[in-house]
Amino acid sequence: MSQEPSNHMTADAHVFTPIRWEDDHLRLLEQTLLPAEEVWIDCTEPEQVADAIRRLAVRGAPAIGIAAAYGLVLGMRAAAPEADTAHLTARFNEVAEMLGRTRPTAVNLRWALERARAVFARAAERGRDAVVRELLTCAQTIHAKDLQDNRRMGEHGAALFASGARVLTHCNAGALATGGYGTAIGVIQSAWETGKVGMVWVDETRPLLQGARLTAWELKRLGIPFRLVTDSSAGTLMAQGLVDRIVVGADRIAANGDTANKIGTYTVAVLAHRHGVPFYVAAPLSTIDPATPNGAAIPIEQRQAGEVTEVLGRRIAPDETQAMNFAFDVTPAELITAIITEEGVLEPPYTESIALLFR
Repeated sequence: MSQEPSNHMTADAHVFTPIRWEDDHLRLLEQTLLPAEEVWIDCTEPEQVADAIRRLAVRGAPAIGIAAAYGLVLGMRAAAPEADTAHLTARFNEVAEMLGRTRPTAVNLRWALERARAVFARAAERGRDAVVRELLTCAQTIHAKDLQDNRRMGEHGAALFASGARVLTHCNAGALATGGYGTAIGVIQSAWETGKVGMVWVDETRPLLQGARLTAWELKRLGIPFRLVTDSSAGTLMAQGLVDRIVVGADRIAANGDTANKIGTYTVAVLAHRHGVPFYVAAPLSTIDPATPNGAAIPIEQRQAGEVTEVLGRRIAPDETQAMNFAFDVTPAELITAIITEEGVLEPPYTESIALLFR
């Protein structure tokens, strides 16, 4: 790992990315240490990438997909230079399977691996070096397109805001969760730049505090006014008329519009419905999975109990306390006002708007 001065992060908010390919290896921002430290992980092997994804050093559905695409490059580079097509295929399958097991809910991971698989199939007969070269181009294309798509998403989403809106967001869906710019935070940033955001309410997002640690860090860097609140404050804020819009990201969107996102999102959506506050989901098309019919078919990751019984390494529950730790929940489509994508804003009924978009 290497440490860099924090001013490197603020040099240009528009191009910041937590994922970099530099000097023939992958660099990932170690997000578990934010906001206290800025440390970068130098990855030269796919196992390091898988570990970083698994323990949330890199997180957010788009960022996971991008990191995995680069992980395939590292994995195939380790193959013997003289390896034939059969050995290259076996190696690709091995690395792809390892990366694919890390975070089952985030569909961008599978999407990126399958896109890379198609590239591999076209290059395999030309040998290892061609495979590595083509996979690197694939990963860099996915990375660059994600940034471009997020900017477009921000433009589409900003049109849904009124002047001076007070916005609530949950978890982190900014540049840290993507290839750059962000999904939900990208929408907020675009709206802020056009004078449509007054301030942002940031849910702390238990148990890993992505809102407090990451979203607050990003908004401070962007100069957007915000206030941090406990997750359980969302209902009171809405009841008092202090929330005008809600924007969240997504880890998977089913064909009917049901959306999996960080645990607690469903609660916010129910409260928004009760208080008549528009609830928007911002996500690229790669997060929409037409092969998943509805939310019931989305696998929900469960993580270790220690994330609930401890906070930042300090135990807060009695010894031997049992805990359940769902990483995500599913928000039914009927609670979602609109889904913001790079191709425009999807409106209900989502079964039709999603099918039309992919057709």
